[in-house]
Amino acid sequence: MNLPTIFVSHGSPMLALQDSPARRFLQGLGQTLPRPSAIAVVSAHWETAGGPAVSLATQPETIHDFGGFPQALFDMRYPAPGAPAAAERAAALFQAAGIPVGRSATRGLDHGAWVPLSLMYPAADVPVMQISIVHGAAPALHQQLGLALQALRQEGVLVIGSGSLTHNLYEIRGHSADAPPPAWVSDFGTWMRERLMANDRAALLDYRKLAPMAAKNHPTEEHLLPLFVAMGAAGPDARASVLHTSVEHGVLAMDAYAFN
Repeated sequence: MNLPTIFVSHGSPMLALQDSPARRFLQGLGQTLPRPSAIAVVSAHWETAGGPAVSLATQPETIHDFGGFPQALFDMRYPAPGAPAAAERAAALFQAAGIPVGRSATRGLDHGAWVPLSLMYPAADVPVMQISIVHGAAPALHQQLGLALQALRQEGVLVIGSGSLTHNLYEIRGHSADAPPPAWVSDFGTWMRERLMANDRAALLDYRKLAPMAAKNHPTEEHLLPLFVAMGAAGPDARASVLHTSVEHGVLAMDAYAFN
C-alpha cells in the first residue's frame, strides 16, 4: 500500500466543536483514504531542540494545550491507542539518515493532532503517534525529515503534517468567522498553491524571501513547517493536489494538500 502524505490546517481548537467548511472537509477526509495501519502526526505544537523526537506512548493522553475556550472543549478526549512500533520505525529511519532523534515515553496528542483526527477518524480506532518539529530549524531540514520517512507510506503508515497555511493570530481580532481574507492572506495562499502544484521545491524552501507577505502570514514558522515534512515524506518527485481551501476569521487559511 502506497499511501499519500497529507498536510492539514487545524486552525483554532474550536474546529472540534463548531461547524465550518474546514470541519466538514475533515469529517469526510478519512473516508477518502485507504485505511492506514497507523498514523504519524507531525504537529506544529510539539517542538524539540537539536532534532526530531517520536512518542512511544502506548495510550497517549489528550493534551488540552490552550486556554480561554469553552469547557466542552476541555472535556473532549481522543482515546486512540498509541503506535510505539511505528514510532520506533520512524526513529530508525531518522537514524539511518544520520538525523539525531529523541524518544518520549509519555508524550500525548496535542490539539494539532487530536482535533483533526477526531474529525477524520472519530472512532479513535487507528493507532497514533506524534513526531516533533525541530525548534528554529529551516524548511529544508524539515523536508529532509520527511525524505527520511518515505518508507512509512509503503508500510501502511499515514503521515500527516498538521499546522496552518497561514497563522497570524495577532490579526484575528475584529474578524468574524466568515470574514473574507485580505489580499496579504490570499496572495500568500495563491503563491503557495502555485508552487506546490508545480513541485517548485527550491522556491517553497525559500518561501520566507520569495512568497508575498510571508513574515506577516507566519510571524513564526512552526505552523508551516509540518507541510515540508509531509511534502518530503512523499518523495522528491511527488506532486501536490489541493484537497481543501477555505479561510476562517479572515486570516487563517485552512488549506489542505495531499502529496503522491
